[in-house]
Amino acid sequence: MSLPHDIATAALRCIDPESAHHAALLGLRAGLGPRARADKFPRLRTRLAGLDLPNPIGMAAGFDKNAEAPDALLSAGFGFVECGTVTPLPQEGNPRPRIFRLSADRAVINRLGFNNAGLDAFAERLAARAGKPGIVGANVGANKESADRASDYVRGMGRVWRHAAYVTANISSPNTPGLRGLQERGALEDLLGRVREARAPLEAAHGRRPLFLKVAPDLDDTAIGDICELALAYELDALIVSNTTLQRPAHLTSLDRGEAGGLSGQPLFQISTQVLRVFAQALNGRLPLIGAGGVESGSTALAKIKAGASAVQLYSSLVYHGPGLVARLLDDLDGLLAADGFDNVAEAVGVNGN
Repeated sequence: MSLPHDIATAALRCIDPESAHHAALLGLRAGLGPRARADKFPRLRTRLAGLDLPNPIGMAAGFDKNAEAPDALLSAGFGFVECGTVTPLPQEGNPRPRIFRLSADRAVINRLGFNNAGLDAFAERLAARAGKPGIVGANVGANKESADRASDYVRGMGRVWRHAAYVTANISSPNTPGLRGLQERGALEDLLGRVREARAPLEAAHGRRPLFLKVAPDLDDTAIGDICELALAYELDALIVSNTTLQRPAHLTSLDRGEAGGLSGQPLFQISTQVLRVFAQALNGRLPLIGAGGVESGSTALAKIKAGASAVQLYSSLVYHGPGLVARLLDDLDGLLAADGFDNVAEAVGVNGN
């Protein structure tokens, strides 16, 4: 059933990664993507930070930076889709080439640098899908040249609030110099204080939205403890663990393994899942987690869930497995949950947390 999409995926791997990405988006916008029912398996329905998800498999930010194809992605079977990262002003990002396939490692290195068309275009596209079904979130970031990055997050949140099902503040990209410094306690306290102040009038005007924070995998235990403490104090609704890593595991074999940027895909799985587990232990059920990094099968999705994630996100695995992966993953995950005796996703969350 997914053979044409598998052939298309193989063909896209024959051209440079950034051109392939644009071609994939064009194909989705043209209605050429796969179709799968997101709600096919009742066992996979779950609730995350007040959102009712038809399944726990989400599209991570980075694929659809400008909110061009969220409905096509939902039609492929995703339980939720996160668009962005979007910055207040349009920006080109870093010079090309800036995406590298590490095919032998089923990995990707990118140093895109928040290339996007800016908030106005992004918000207009989200506004145009008003009334359509499906959970579409907005991931907001800061411009590279911004003199006040915290204000960029406040501005982004304010612009997308009424149009998005949830909002994520991305403070963990390694490709905007100094951005990860926002994860440090003092900077994060300032950011979250300003975000909380801006949130109240938005909720009064347009209703409540869950607010998430996306963090890096390259954090020590002290930083993890600080982030957990502040996330609870400033009433965030979930954490996304994690973004790409600056680490380069010794087992990488691809020629481009030394390129600068964030590493994603299969080699990120163990790194990000261990950090997820530490976050889950620190939070002890007080805040839900979304697991990202190396999800490419039902078993890797279930491992994230058992480590403490209420839902997971993927992106890089689509480069190697194609958009038909989502339907296969849902079928696989449903079977694995059933084999383990779980009636729903929530029962499996955190069972292997220690």
